[in-house]
Formats: sequence, structure tokens, C-alpha cells
Amino acid sequence: MSVLTRPSSDTARWAGLGAAALAWVTAWQINERLWTALVQWWGLDLHERLVGAVHFFAYDTVKIFLLLIGLMFAVGMLRASLDLDRARAYLEGRGLFAGLFLAVVLGVVTPFCSCSSIPLFMGFVAAGIPLSVTLTFLIASPLVSEIAAIMIGDQFGWGIAGAYVLAGGTLSMVIGWVFSRFDLTRWVDDMVFATRVAALRADGHVPTLQERIEAAVAETREIFASVWTWVVVGVGIGAAIHGWVPTDFFARYAGPDNPFAVVVATLAGVPLYVNGAGVVPIAEALWAKGVSLGTVMAFTMSSIALSIPQAIMLRRVLKPPLLAIFFGAVAVGIIAIGFLFNLVAP
Repeated sequence: MSVLTRPSSDTARWAGLGAAALAWVTAWQINERLWTALVQWWGLDLHERLVGAVHFFAYDTVKIFLLLIGLMFAVGMLRASLDLDRARAYLEGRGLFAGLFLAVVLGVVTPFCSCSSIPLFMGFVAAGIPLSVTLTFLIASPLVSEIAAIMIGDQFGWGIAGAYVLAGGTLSMVIGWVFSRFDLTRWVDDMVFATRVAALRADGHVPTLQERIEAAVAETREIFASVWTWVVVGVGIGAAIHGWVPTDFFARYAGPDNPFAVVVATLAGVPLYVNGAGVVPIAEALWAKGVSLGTVMAFTMSSIALSIPQAIMLRRVLKPPLLAIFFGAVAVGIIAIGFLFNLVAP
């Protein structure tokens, strides 16, 4: 009798998953609009710094929570449904370069900021994908922003936009290749590897749909419970500094007369928490003030690829040595790109 009733039960479960996915998409679509409508309903001005910061904190926290819940559940279901040993063997058979290239491509097509890409990164690590490949994705996803590329092409020229995409993709792959030369897994928190889904497929067990759903839900709940406070703290810091860019400071200390302008711009861009769409207008204003192209590109890349909120959230899954290596490598690479841009197009 159980065999006869299983199809209808599975049908109901798939229908439930579809309804949950629809609810998630709806929440994602209305999130920012809802908070904006509430601000307007209260008669507040979004252009005021405090109001803008609170608005940003509300919608960005909900956005990352939605990503964390949705992506971790989806990745958990995928890991429970696939034979990951065969998937890893497939990737290994294609070689490291193919894995790094696919990570860059996936990073380019996923419109995530530096913090939003972390849930998918955690899922990849838990799935056993090589750490060098997952870190390549974590670099490329925010760094090579398709939105930023389109806006750079419109404001600076399509040749510069192409150079931006090529430089960001190359930097991601080079850092991933360097990371592959070392064993970095000891600096990943054990929480990422000890997951419900990994235990579910132990000893070759093929889980049922109900088991996959239960394991994915339990894993998502456990990971969310362990990282949500880090998300709130990280976004809170990002909200406090969001959008505050002293362009006069950059024009003065990162102008063409300063040989260390690229370094200044890279380090100054890290505290800012902006996405590709938000940073390009700022970059255009800096360029109009006489800041060189390489310095502007370094500022743009560091603003969207590195952030204090990202570091706070990553600290939950990466131990301090790897976190420092990751940030240091990306920062040095961005500085090198900035100097190269200034050399080619001063």
C-alpha cells in the first residue's frame, strides 16, 4: 500500500516545494519596495542619511536572510539528490583550469554582492567542491558584476568595460590557482562540512524525497541559526557607512600627483558597502574630478569585492588565517590591476 501511495505523496511534496519557491520569489521581489513604501507611508525622506541607513539595513538584512534560506535549502536538496562523488570526479577529469573558469562564469552570471554570494559559497564548500574553486567564485561573483560592466561601458566606454571584465576574471582565476597550491581546508570551520545532507548520503544510501526535504530543512535551520547574528552585525556596519563617499577626499589624496593613489583608493573602498550599480556613478564623479582611470577602477573593484560586512560574515565559516589571506590576495590583485590600468591608460 505504501508503494501505491508514495507517488501521490511525492506529488504533494513537489507541489509544496513549488508553493514555497513561489512565496520566496514573491518575498524577494517585494522586499525593497515594501520597505520603501513603509518609509514613504511614514512621511520620511529617504535622502536623509539616518533614514537611508535604516532603510538599507532593513531591506539588505531581509535580502541576505532570503538568500541564505533559499540557496542553502536549494543546494542542500541538490546535494542530497546528486551523486557528489561522480560530480567531483567529473570536475577533476576536466582539470583545475576548467573548474576555475566555470567558477568565474558562474560568478559573472549571478548578480550577487560580496555578502549575498556567501550562502552559495557555503553550499559549494559543503558539497565538497575544491576550496580553490569555491573561493574563485566568491571573488568573481561580486567583482565581475554584469551590471557594473554595462554601466562602465555606458559611462567610460565599452573597451574599458571589456578590460574591467577581463581583469576581474583573470584576477579571480589567478588567485584560485595560487590557492590550489596549498591545503587551506584546515582553515574552514568544521560547521560547514558536518552537515545533515552529508550524513544522509553516507554509505551509499539513496534518500527518498521526504528524507531530502527533511535533511535540507534541518541543515538550513542549523546554518541559519549559526550565522544570522553575523549577518545582522555585518549589515548594520554596512548600513552605517552605506553611500558615504567623500569625493573631495579622493580627489585630494588619490589624485594623479600621488604615486600611491591606487593603494589609497583600494583601501578606502573596502569600508564602503555598495554594489556595482551604486559604485559606478561614484567612480564617474571621481574621474570627472581628475582621478586617474586605474585609481578609479581600483576603487570600484575594492568597493564591490571587499567589505567589512563580508569579512564579518565570512568569519563564521573561515578561520582568521584564511580570511586574512583571502582579503590580502584580492586587495593586492586589485592594486596591481589599478597600476596596470594607469600604465596603459594614464
